[in-house]
Amino acid sequence: MDWTSAQLRSLVELTRRGTITAVAEALGYTPGGVSQQITALEKATGRQLLRRVGRRVELTDAGVTLARHAERILTTEAEAVEALERTRNEVSGTLRVGLFATAAAEILPPALRQVRETHPGVTVRSRDMDVDEVYDAVAGGSVDLALGLDYPDVPIPRDPSLRVRELSRERFSLAVPTGTMSGRSGRSGRSGRQKVSLADTRDLGWILPSARSYYGRAVLTACRRAGFEPQVLHEVTDTAATLALVEAGVGVSVVTDLMLRLRPSCLDVLELHETMERHIVVVCRSFAEHRPTVAALVNVLRTSAGRRPSGDQQQNRKTLPQQVGGSPLRFG
Repeated sequence: MDWTSAQLRSLVELTRRGTITAVAEALGYTPGGVSQQITALEKATGRQLLRRVGRRVELTDAGVTLARHAERILTTEAEAVEALERTRNEVSGTLRVGLFATAAAEILPPALRQVRETHPGVTVRSRDMDVDEVYDAVAGGSVDLALGLDYPDVPIPRDPSLRVRELSRERFSLAVPTGTMSGRSGRSGRSGRQKVSLADTRDLGWILPSARSYYGRAVLTACRRAGFEPQVLHEVTDTAATLALVEAGVGVSVVTDLMLRLRPSCLDVLELHETMERHIVVVCRSFAEHRPTVAALVNVLRTSAGRRPSGDQQQNRKTLPQQVGGSPLRFG
């Protein structure tokens, strides 16, 4: 059959994501480009692979059958690339990397500088994506490896076809408008920050991502363990927007030191009695773990993550008004 890997990958992604638009976002194409790939595949096979059902599309029996075999074809192709790469003495080639916004801003730049110095034959192409989608992107072959997040309270599913390696751990603190928690606790943690419990926020409004996300579910789990249901006033995914809203005095949220470096903000950062962590991880397919370029980049990312400054880079203690719109700062 005269088909291409890109055409097969579009079909496989369609079985995972269900819509042409979602496939386009995952692969970095336009929806029209994905449709063209499927149309070309139908011409190559002489079979109808999709049918329209209202505004959606679904795979025909022929499409389902080909998608199942296409997944194996793409895996075999990737294994062949790895095997060929292992025959070379030098580390060189192109790697496609998926990553979330915080990693793109703080982890990737120093890693790319080190790659240029130590492995000049390696070219890295990166794609910003939703952090909860990086695992599917690696499994589907649209990227070679990805930086992701794992939460002990809501761990990501462990797919045997993937390798998940921890790069670093971050502990969450509580970000609040300046002065919000004054007088609630006189104790300080090891960082010198005021120390509070999650339960101290039960009367305050929260800024959180969707409860459908791993991050949102992890925070909800921690709050429920502390004995309360957080009042989510603003559902926000973007870290910089979350910090801006806390600074504006409209809610509280949990943050890490890495998140705080994304946007200088005037707010209080308080240490939590509870231990809430997130793990920054690198994900690749199992058979590609020892591929020279993949192994080299993983080692560089580990070094880069280990060199990141930690602690109290963000000591934002400027005074914000204690009233918003003329009312006491309660958010509720």
